[in-house]
Amino acid sequence: MAIIAAKIPFKADGLRLTDNLREIGVESVDALEMVFDLEEKFGIEIPYNANTSEQEFVTVADVIAAVEGLLVKKA
Repeated sequence: MAIIAAKIPFKADGLRLTDNLREIGVESVDALEMVFDLEEKFGIEIPYNANTSEQEFVTVADVIAAVEGLLVKKA
């Protein structure tokens, strides 16, 4: 969650799993940087296409679930 929180311009009341990434200010460039940071930290590859208009991760929980799933596969 700390990596996600670092990409949020300002969220005074803290980050929640149900927070919508767009609604809390995570732009596509921020999302791409977040993916790179998560990949580096956990040694995984997150499938993410920055060239599509569809957002693959809608909420904070979506990001965490994707990372957890990839870590399970890695183990």
